[in-house]
Amino acid sequence: MVYSSGRVVLAVFAAGAVFALELCPVSHAATCTLSGLSQPFSSWLDNARYELAPGGDFESGNDGWTLSDGASIVPGSEPYASTGELGSSSLSLPQGSVATSPPVCVAATYPSARFFIVGSGTVSVYVVYDGLPIPAGAALGGEYWEPSPVMLTSGAVWGVLSGGSALVLLRFVASLGDVGVDDVWVDPWSRGG
Repeated sequence: MVYSSGRVVLAVFAAGAVFALELCPVSHAATCTLSGLSQPFSSWLDNARYELAPGGDFESGNDGWTLSDGASIVPGSEPYASTGELGSSSLSLPQGSVATSPPVCVAATYPSARFFIVGSGTVSVYVVYDGLPIPAGAALGGEYWEPSPVMLTSGAVWGVLSGGSALVLLRFVASLGDVGVDDVWVDPWSRGG
């Protein structure tokens, strides 16, 4: 790690490449407001109630997301209309690129994230809390759009540290090959039907 001007830069070694991730602090405590909960993955036997991450459908451009090293918004979307409507845009992550969400509220109860992925590579997902990136998991793309595995946002830890809920960033790093990501969902604190 390199400390410079109040910012932290972390070198991540993946698939023979080095990625420098600038870590930006995010507020410790937050009050989560539930809006628009739905069950976008019920067709895949996941009945959790999720909320769309801010700008997570990529229909309004990057909409607060920070895109670097070739990450971009492109035409094409997951075909399942998980938001209630078929979209027309998604996030393209060529190998080595990075996309970071706007702040997302998570809480200690049943915190998880999930999204749709396609392509010939792997994306690694990190939850960034107060500048510290914590691995949440990885997803492998395929020929067709499919749901990612359920990834824990470590909300239980954030809940203890912040008094119940916290703002975090979700960071997507194309660690191997090229992938597409669409409709990023967070299960803030509600589970089941």
